[in-house]
Amino acid sequence: MKKFKTRKSLGAHAITLPQPVLIIGTYDENGVPNAMNVAWGGQVGAQQIELNLSLGGRKTIDNLKIRKAFTVAFATIDTEVAADYVGIVSGQKEPNKMEKSGLHAVKASKADAPMYVEFPVTVECNLRLMEETDYGEMRVVGDVVNVSAAESVLDENGKIDVQKAGIICFDPAGMAYRTLGDKVGQPFRDGNQLK
Repeated sequence: MKKFKTRKSLGAHAITLPQPVLIIGTYDENGVPNAMNVAWGGQVGAQQIELNLSLGGRKTIDNLKIRKAFTVAFATIDTEVAADYVGIVSGQKEPNKMEKSGLHAVKASKADAPMYVEFPVTVECNLRLMEETDYGEMRVVGDVVNVSAAESVLDENGKIDVQKAGIICFDPAGMAYRTLGDKVGQPFRDGNQLK
């Protein structure tokens, strides 16, 4: 193992690498689909996903209050431009946001929320918890009710292959979207070498 003897202080800001690029799908009261790019979110436990939404994402927050469900898709190399677009454009300010994004919605099979057919992996969730934090964001926790994946991104064992899917991540240190790399080890097994 490498040892790092010199370090430079970069200040106090949260950073975890890599961050998923999550696309949150919701319906409004009229069944109109919306999508939002969320950088601050991930899995919490085996059956839940947590998101921290900027209060600027009012359309998604309003939709969550109404429908109590959402989908989470993982942005890919092929969807990077559309994924970034739905993160920088508000559905409240741009009525043709979804049309301009080029994304196409279909109803999710288990949650009252849209799925976008361009994303090969989507998690469907029912809302468990929604609370405003003391740091000015909305904390959202959803119970996973289904995961769907395009057959073309599954490996020989029927598991999601992130490289086949082309899933990307957000690098907050370099302010970039990046691809995920090669498999370098086996979790819950490689550490046994040190026993």
